[in-house]
Amino acid sequence: MTPARNHLVWDWNGTLLDDLQLMVDATNAAFASVGGPRISADQHRTLFRRPIIDYYTEVLGRSIDDEAFARCDRIFHDAYRDGLTVCGLAADATTAMRSWQGTQSLLSMWFHDELVPTVQTFGLSGHFRRVDGLRETIGGGPKAGHLARHLTELAVPGGSVVLIGDSIDDALAADAVGARCVLYAGGVTHPDRLRDSGWPVADSLTEAVQLASTLD
Repeated sequence: MTPARNHLVWDWNGTLLDDLQLMVDATNAAFASVGGPRISADQHRTLFRRPIIDYYTEVLGRSIDDEAFARCDRIFHDAYRDGLTVCGLAADATTAMRSWQGTQSLLSMWFHDELVPTVQTFGLSGHFRRVDGLRETIGGGPKAGHLARHLTELAVPGGSVVLIGDSIDDALAADAVGARCVLYAGGVTHPDRLRDSGWPVADSLTEAVQLASTLD
């Protein structure tokens, strides 16, 4: 049976792609470039948020201007890019995608020109009506505007959409367009933070799809 909300938007980093440790390593490379501390995966999951410049400011204990953030962002992405070949999909990603009864698309804050061939390398393109990544040169901002444009290009109303992602920002983006959201506890955000947020939380992607199928 097709769910009441029949279109599913997947997040990529930390959701379908199991890249938490790479995210932590790349973040530490960015912090090291400005004399910042080294953080653990648990610290990253507890503190990470968008806009990412706010996250950096908290960890560094001082404000950074746009120019300094742009340098950190480039260092982060260079380090991330170097380690991306060792990342795989979340254990049940393919099973979860196959279990959804409606249409699907993918929206990531990773650069679009690199995202598309990566998705193709994993053999996932056939699952998605549309794949969108970041079309800007510097990342770190909220997802809401990107989700709105993604749905406009699909001609899909927010009221028919569920988003599955791993951050509070995913839920805020969904809420901004009238969509629903299920948060995945295996990604970039600490599960306690997700559960405290009040949005539905799943411990696996398969469970996330099952929850998404019940939302009206």
